[in-house]
Amino acid sequence: MLQALSFSSNSISGNLPSSIANGLPNLDCLLLGGNQLSGKIPASISNFSKLVKLDLGLNTFCGRVPENLGNLQNLQFLSFQSNQLTNDPSMLKLDFLISLQNCRKLKIIWMGSNYFDGILPKSLGNLSTFVENFDADHYDIKDIIQNEIGTLSILIKLDIGGNELTRRIPNTLDQLRKLQRLILCVNKLRGSLSANLCYLLTTEIGNIESIRGLYISGNRFSGDIPNTIWQLQNLENLTLSNNRLHGSIPESFGNLISLKILGLSKNELDGVISKSMEKLEYLVYFNVSFNELTGKIPNGGPFKNFTSSFFTGNGELCGASQFKVQSCKGDTTRLSSNTKFLKYILPSIAVVLSLAITMVYLIRRHNRNTLFLAQSTPPVTVKRISYYEVLNATNKFGEESLIGKGSIGSVYKGMFSDGMIAAIKVFNLDLEDFGIAKLFTKDQRITITKTLGTIGYMAPEYGSTGLVSTMADVYSYGIMLMETFTKKKPTDDMFVIVDVPDIHGRTEILKVHAGNEKFDSDVSLEVIAMRTPGFSRADLANLLNEAAMLWVDVESLQSHLNKLMIQLIG
Repeated sequence: MLQALSFSSNSISGNLPSSIANGLPNLDCLLLGGNQLSGKIPASISNFSKLVKLDLGLNTFCGRVPENLGNLQNLQFLSFQSNQLTNDPSMLKLDFLISLQNCRKLKIIWMGSNYFDGILPKSLGNLSTFVENFDADHYDIKDIIQNEIGTLSILIKLDIGGNELTRRIPNTLDQLRKLQRLILCVNKLRGSLSANLCYLLTTEIGNIESIRGLYISGNRFSGDIPNTIWQLQNLENLTLSNNRLHGSIPESFGNLISLKILGLSKNELDGVISKSMEKLEYLVYFNVSFNELTGKIPNGGPFKNFTSSFFTGNGELCGASQFKVQSCKGDTTRLSSNTKFLKYILPSIAVVLSLAITMVYLIRRHNRNTLFLAQSTPPVTVKRISYYEVLNATNKFGEESLIGKGSIGSVYKGMFSDGMIAAIKVFNLDLEDFGIAKLFTKDQRITITKTLGTIGYMAPEYGSTGLVSTMADVYSYGIMLMETFTKKKPTDDMFVIVDVPDIHGRTEILKVHAGNEKFDSDVSLEVIAMRTPGFSRADLANLLNEAAMLWVDVESLQSHLNKLMIQLIG
């Protein structure tokens, strides 16, 4: 009678028939791994009552794992890893594991790389006491590592990496006396590394000498690396990369005589690499990249065969050219406090002093140049003239001394006693005659009008609402004074930052400000827009307002000019 059926690593496709167990009562080995089988695993597979090995891994089976697998009481090897299997979404716990507790001879369970989404049940501790290998990596396991896992007392390999396990490693792992491979990498385990491993690293535990591989990279462990790791004399692979470890690499690592692989990259380790590690004759991989290590890289023992990629990302390392780091100057194996002072603090002080000296030099040079210019420039005498002298020179601002008169003041001719002739301008500060206040009648103090004025000089309330008052003229007069002292127009870019419109935008702006005003037949807003590149909205508004005011006052302006010319000639 047929006892073994093996079609492993072929290209068999299709589904398993529900009658698969018919006619094969003595089958003890069914190996179908590494094919292209799909569909659901039939529940009738549990009818192979004498089955010892069942391998369905590396296929594309989907659906749930049959819950009656517990009927296979002779089963020792079970693999359904690397499929597309799921669990009952209504249950948090992986229910099929509960049925496996009836398989009392089970030694190996491989179920990783599936789409299970749940937590390990506490009944995991009820699995066969013969379980040696439990592999559930990349399994979407959540929550914590159950304490009950410690009851699997003869477990040799535990792989639950690549999941979403949180919190810390349970202290019941100290009961796994024969554990050789502990793989917890790429999870969300956290806390002090020393606290998490303390139960594996005490001399009272017999499994210290058994563990050969400790893989806990890609978690959130912090703190220092425990010095007691050196007690794991049979340790061959120690992977602690991609955590948040700090402090130095323990010098005692030189006593890990069996170590072949040491991964410490992407942490926050500092200090130096101890020369004691040159004693590790079996070490073939030593990756400390992307830390904050300093000092000289050892160049004896296994370090002679290491490449630069193992040390990249440590700016303060030095050593042989093969490592592509800076050359060492003197003894840099230990960075003392004096060295740190000379290396970091002293350069900073030097920079500050240099800047201070440079500033003092520039200030003194500026003062010296100023003094030189003051000494070489001929003295200028400014004559003081009193108000009474101005009154006498202009015949008390009489009509005979008046040269011209404008909207904001008058200009007088002054004849001083020493023969000096000067033009004297007197500003009229009466707000009743200043700016837009002329719009008022005798009894008015406020009015509403169509906006007519120059952008930048108008008060905000006048420009936005047309509200006119004498206070608006106070604002305008203040703007005029600011323009006098700063020599900048109120529309200058130092006061207003605007985006410059294109030709289309300028045309539209001109149309808005032109309103319903009539223009001469030869005036084209499009032509004006074409000839005003770089003009802002305010510039275009001023252009129209100034043009309007010039047109209104042209006759009055011409009259004033004629009078002024007559008086000057006379």
